[in-house]
Amino acid sequence: MKKTIFLAMIAGILLSQCSEKQDPFSITAATVGKLTQELQMKQLDSLFAQDSIVMLNPMENALGTQGEVEIYDKEGNKLLLVTPEDERDPNSLINNIQIFDPRYHTEKGLTIKSTFADVKKNYEISNVENAINAVVVFLKNSDIYLTIDKKQLPENIRYNYSAKIEISQIPDEATFKYFMIGWNVE
Repeated sequence: MKKTIFLAMIAGILLSQCSEKQDPFSITAATVGKLTQELQMKQLDSLFAQDSIVMLNPMENALGTQGEVEIYDKEGNKLLLVTPEDERDPNSLINNIQIFDPRYHTEKGLTIKSTFADVKKNYEISNVENAINAVVVFLKNSDIYLTIDKKQLPENIRYNYSAKIEISQIPDEATFKYFMIGWNVE
């Protein structure tokens, strides 16, 4: 009887650990899938050993992965663009991540395929910045920022580079040109 109870407890622990497995495409405050804020660039090789890492600016005599890299899955789908704080240092922490794959999602369901209506419904916007060809939308209490092409904005503000763009001027159906995470590296 004691052995049965003991085996049931072990099985329960193992099952609960399996169900707590992290979603490989989840975006949280400190993670983007397998990536964490404490991860060094040189660790990407082992973390994405089953995937492909493409160094965009290969450096002679580089010690491991360093510089900006693109990560592709086994099927050849582009997942991420990872940028370190210091391009020349393999010990550098990740500074920016650009999301390409729609499987990456926040807890509230935001993906690269979402619309501005999804942002307004689920997030508080802290700031909207006017750039030359796009507007950059920053989410409050988040490292996520989104870029929307100005081609999707009303024509009266599309070409005014100094105009203050209001949230109400961005159409609900506007999609993202870039879905980015910027981690502040100390």
